[in-house]
Amino acid sequence: MHPAINIATKAARRASQIINRASLDLGLLQVQSKQPNDFVTEVDKAAEAAIIEVLKDAYPDYGILAEESGQTPGRSGNSEYRWIIDPLDGTTNFIHGFPQYAISIALAKGNQVEHAVVYDPNRNELFTASKGAGAFLNERRIRVSRRIRLQEALIGTGFPYRVFDHAASYMAIFQELTQKTAGLRRPGAASLDLAYVAAGRLDGFWEFGLSPWDMAAGSLLITEAGGLVSDLSGEADYLTTGNLVAGTPKVFLPLLQIVQAHRTGNLQA
Repeated sequence: MHPAINIATKAARRASQIINRASLDLGLLQVQSKQPNDFVTEVDKAAEAAIIEVLKDAYPDYGILAEESGQTPGRSGNSEYRWIIDPLDGTTNFIHGFPQYAISIALAKGNQVEHAVVYDPNRNELFTASKGAGAFLNERRIRVSRRIRLQEALIGTGFPYRVFDHAASYMAIFQELTQKTAGLRRPGAASLDLAYVAAGRLDGFWEFGLSPWDMAAGSLLITEAGGLVSDLSGEADYLTTGNLVAGTPKVFLPLLQIVQAHRTGNLQA
């Protein structure tokens, strides 16, 4: 296992201790609303601080892009490496006691994600990947499913809260896929949804308006597990556009085509 994965795993487990303690008494949580349907708690902030402390101690020259604290340069100020962090993906689930949330940590060199960790503290499931070295769940190699027909596929998604202007497009996609797949799921934590595609639990996924920390780690998990990931144009610019489609090699294309067919003209790739 690459040293960066070991450090990211250490950071994720440190954050999980904070999250698990807080989950024992959710009534004490102080919750703030950043915008409609987007919440932050002191747990998000404390978990992020714990992750950054571990990462900076091991790699002080690397930059940081984190959901709550934003972008900060490393000690050298010009490193091409950057950690991309979501300390608690699925905060809304967490504050309601719905056990579907995760910690997501990725290490990117320029615009290329090279290492990824997604940790589910509820199930003690650790998803890891390094570019060119495969994807793993609790150190066991994982692959995307062998499903080849969209009609038999279970597809994940997320509601596009950050792009309300495109709700009509989203609902049109949702309606068509409801008729053309085995089922749709919206669990509420994109990083974990992507990890599930990598592990073969979902056969595909799409969502609009994501942030880099929602998908950086999960996207590498999928490609290293043999799946495909793109933006709405079929290119690899999803970390910039925030729009992502992913799936098994056979499910990906028909899923992408349906999403593209309903894309509004002003929705970026």
